[in-house]
Amino acid sequence: MDFGLRRRLAAPEENVILDGAIISRLRADVVDLFEVREVSTPRQAQQGLIVFTGRLLTNDADRAYELLAERWARRDYTPLLRRSRGGHQIIGRPGLVKPRPANPWINLGLFIATVLSVLYVGALHEGGNPLTDPASILDGIPYGFTLLAILGTHEFGHYFAARRHQVAVTLPYFIPMPLSPLVGTFGAFIQLRSPVRNRNQLFDVGVAGPLAGLVVTIPLLLYGLALSPVETLPAEGGYLLEGNSLLYLGAKYLIHKQILPGKGMDVMLHPMAFAAWFGLLVTAFNLLPVGQLDGGHVIFTLIGDKIRYVGTLFVAALLVMGVTLWQGWFTWAILIFFLLGVDHPPPLNDITPLDSRRKLLALLTVIVFILVFVPIPLTIVAP
Repeated sequence: MDFGLRRRLAAPEENVILDGAIISRLRADVVDLFEVREVSTPRQAQQGLIVFTGRLLTNDADRAYELLAERWARRDYTPLLRRSRGGHQIIGRPGLVKPRPANPWINLGLFIATVLSVLYVGALHEGGNPLTDPASILDGIPYGFTLLAILGTHEFGHYFAARRHQVAVTLPYFIPMPLSPLVGTFGAFIQLRSPVRNRNQLFDVGVAGPLAGLVVTIPLLLYGLALSPVETLPAEGGYLLEGNSLLYLGAKYLIHKQILPGKGMDVMLHPMAFAAWFGLLVTAFNLLPVGQLDGGHVIFTLIGDKIRYVGTLFVAALLVMGVTLWQGWFTWAILIFFLLGVDHPPPLNDITPLDSRRKLLALLTVIVFILVFVPIPLTIVAP
């Protein structure tokens, strides 16, 4: 899920207040909500940026923000509420975020391409080749349907949570990858076209995807495992062995009444089971407590700016796991560090804390991450 908040609120290098009268007007708008103790215009900041330091005169930061945003919108300013040492700050940024309309035909085109891509790869898993036998693409339906159902539910979980909070959001963008012989897609994502107002909204949008995806993944996994026989592993090797998470290990035990792999036996995955296993892996990747991944959103709502330390520590842990357990973690660490970062932009109102109910759900989400995390996702058993 891409918030893109930094891009929309990017700051030029130097702040020059061209009209000092705007400070008086903005200050007049806050006097009944905020006790102003200091006004500053940081030089190395966006042109026109103004900072009011003091304290809120109400405990309802959400209501204060709504009133302030409405007033400052008439002056083409966006307020940001922040905590400061011993008090609060209202940061006035010139300009309003005006969501640009997305083109749904792009979403549709990518979805159709991804459907064909996963059907093609699913057919290859079953020994078919749609390039030489077009009818064999139907063999990819069990795999393709399962995978798209999981990915789609995950992204629409984010989508509907954002819509519920009146946050501008695109439809999911699915990413086809027909050249990948294992999966057939790079997944999917949505893009928020406007920033979230507070941590509670951020939490809802962030957590809705993985939890919604799990609601679909688990029954499909159990059904797929029921269709998957337990057989003796090939003695000569030359195959891939999928990794175990605690949840996946428990699901195999529930269906087949034994710990697998074990005693030279393992489950031979039906296409639905393999797609559901991959769905669990995607959930684990998304719940990594780093940057703007879903797990990063959740952890930020709990600990705020300290997420940079958690993210840095986790990227370091991934590098270690990449050396000691699975080389893919090394690649993930590099991608996260350079593309997503370990930090997280705050919502517009970063004063309102996460409420108690959401804190409990956040704890449950951390437990879910522990259950679905796979230390060694894939093992190549050489011939």
